Amino acid sequence: MNQSVIRIGPYQLANQVILAPMAGVTDLPFRQLCRKLGAGLVVSEMVTSDVRLWNSRKSRNRLDHSGEDEPRSVQIAGSEPLMMAEAARMNQQLGAQIIDINMGCPAKKVCNKAAGSALMRDEKLVAEILEAVVEAVDMPVTLKIRTGWCTQSRNGLNIARIAEESGIQALAVHGRTRNQLYTGCAEYDTIAAIKQQAGIPIFANGDIDSPQKALQVLRHTGADAVMIGRAAQGRPWIFKEISHFLEYDELLPPPPLEWQRQTLLEHLEALHQFYGDHQGVRIARKHVGWYLQTLPGADEFRRGFNRVECPAQQHQSIQIFFTRLLEGDLAA
Repeated sequence: MNQSVIRIGPYQLANQVILAPMAGVTDLPFRQLCRKLGAGLVVSEMVTSDVRLWNSRKSRNRLDHSGEDEPRSVQIAGSEPLMMAEAARMNQQLGAQIIDINMGCPAKKVCNKAAGSALMRDEKLVAEILEAVVEAVDMPVTLKIRTGWCTQSRNGLNIARIAEESGIQALAVHGRTRNQLYTGCAEYDTIAAIKQQAGIPIFANGDIDSPQKALQVLRHTGADAVMIGRAAQGRPWIFKEISHFLEYDELLPPPPLEWQRQTLLEHLEALHQFYGDHQGVRIARKHVGWYLQTLPGADEFRRGFNRVECPAQQHQSIQIFFTRLLEGDLAA
């Protein structure tokens, strides 16, 4: 299909496939890897709008954009317009080039503070937050929402209208209500309705886990791009697979095992460097679990790998595991 040119303010995206912001996942090493493997835009983990909490190690890591390619998109979350505006200004000083506002996260600890998707219950407050943030910075502001709070309150269309009137320059829509969390199936009719009325780029999100599904969702919704979340965990090359399929109408062959090994080892190295040995080893465990989940012998390997305490040993364990796979030593 013809790939449309997508602009967010002065920035033109490389393609129609975007990495969704995911807390605990889309850190700097993962964002850089996904961009290298074909993501047209990557969005940071959610950062709290309470700048008093930015001295924590977690926030410092989330605010680190050193060496990151443009445009640098940073997601902020909160429910106080003035605090959100201040967080946007501070992020601009720290190198952000796009501010993304979170109104899509369904997590209880976020919604209990009336942030994330809980904000969709209060359309007046939504408008106040969006206008305050847009006014506070001289760079594009984008928004991520769900289709509504619950099935009876599917007000994504209203929120999209408010967003555009408030100066939001692109909108990502996850095809579930907040109450669905990540259960059931995403629905795309609401995204299609939003796209029909919108004059800004719309990104479709939810259950997009293959090139074929990406094409199907783009055709059904008319959206400008797809946003990939959980399907990129352990499979960061999905961006290249989807963008290639959209451009050439052909599927890329699965990446060879040797290439997967090198990609995983590079990711491990980046995690160890970014977080330091102690924390890097722990964070690497979940990523390794995702990379290996479809490979033979993965369960047994992971049990042993999760007890490894040093970076060099993690590196060596992965080398040995893939060598056994390549030599046919692990049965499917």
